[in-house]
Amino acid sequence: MENDRNMTANDTHGGQQTDHNKQENANLQKKHSLLEVFLVSTKLGFTSFGGPIAHLGYFHDEYVHRRRWLDERAYADLVALSQFLPGPASSQVGLGIGVMRAGLMGGIVAFLGFTLPSVIALVLFALVLQGFDVGQAGWIQGLKIVAVAIVAHAILGMASKLTPDTKRRTLALIAILFTLLWPTVLSQVLIIGLAALVGYWLYRGEQAKGESPVHIPISKTFAITCLTLFFALLFLLPILRDVTSLDAIAVFDSFYRAGSLVFGGGHVVLPLLERELVPTGLLSEEAFLAGYGATQAVPGPLFTFAAYLGTMMNGIIGAVLATIAIFLPGFLLLLGALPFWNKLRNEPKIQGALFGVNAAVVGLLIAALFHPIWTSSVHSPLDFSLAVLLFGMLAIWKLPPWTVVVAGCLGGILIGVLS
Repeated sequence: MENDRNMTANDTHGGQQTDHNKQENANLQKKHSLLEVFLVSTKLGFTSFGGPIAHLGYFHDEYVHRRRWLDERAYADLVALSQFLPGPASSQVGLGIGVMRAGLMGGIVAFLGFTLPSVIALVLFALVLQGFDVGQAGWIQGLKIVAVAIVAHAILGMASKLTPDTKRRTLALIAILFTLLWPTVLSQVLIIGLAALVGYWLYRGEQAKGESPVHIPISKTFAITCLTLFFALLFLLPILRDVTSLDAIAVFDSFYRAGSLVFGGGHVVLPLLERELVPTGLLSEEAFLAGYGATQAVPGPLFTFAAYLGTMMNGIIGAVLATIAIFLPGFLLLLGALPFWNKLRNEPKIQGALFGVNAAVVGLLIAALFHPIWTSSVHSPLDFSLAVLLFGMLAIWKLPPWTVVVAGCLGGILIGVLS
């Protein structure tokens, strides 16, 4: 009897020990995933030059092509969702990938890794280098040409997967023409909506094949909470601003509203911020314009221009406040939409609409490759030659993106010397 009791106790202890080991392994795996997401996103934060469309090219190469964290269709669907929502599209895509990989904390560390390098650089620009003109530096021109190669390589990979037939190629072509001939923020949203309707009609009943399901570790309750918070802040902040007359509330309200109303990425947010800050006396026009060249010189999202503006107004505290305020609305919207998007994208009736949207996204990328990326980067045969060489490094020799960035910087400096 005593032996039976001992054996039972040992079994219970052994089971507890096994459960404890499993929990420890799960915790270690979670920490490893978070660290992996942070390191990869930080690398992208240091090397992703060229604006939101170029960032999508960098993300595609790193997350889809090299690491295979998600497949082509899931990536294109996430890009399409981010294009629909207000906010910084590339940062929203990075947040979504982080969430898929390692949960909500994965999304947060992905955002921090991708954003902190440019935030720190712009704060330093504001504190130390306000009078330094970096806009005409040769290495800046080289980085613009890097963006040409990165986006062209991304388009090549996405087009082969997302426009495999004549109907979808035609949709992509119409998206290119529509976007280039009517270059407004509204045109981008409208063409995606029209492509969804056309795709639903052309491909209704069809399903994507050979794609793995995407796990979104966010509950619908949490998603609804995020959406509620987004609208609550949007309507309550202006009231608090008038009632309290606090500078901190005024700054947070200005940047939050700008981040809530912007479709199309960081370039569009600049005039909104100028209208919010300059006429109200929060910042002089000269100080506002002084940071624009510096913003073009750093990698990462253009929304981090808020860090420069916040620093100019109220030092480091202002930088933190402005950065959080401008990114927060886009992130609340994405986190609120992700669980519902994941269900919709796997509904057979919605597949046709997503076929059309993904084809339109390819067209939008091609249009963006021409303008503003190509038109602002390639001005001479030397520029074009460097772009071809950098594209070859990616597409032919399969070299990592950081080597392309370094080669682009050196090539830009050399072109500046030879010109």
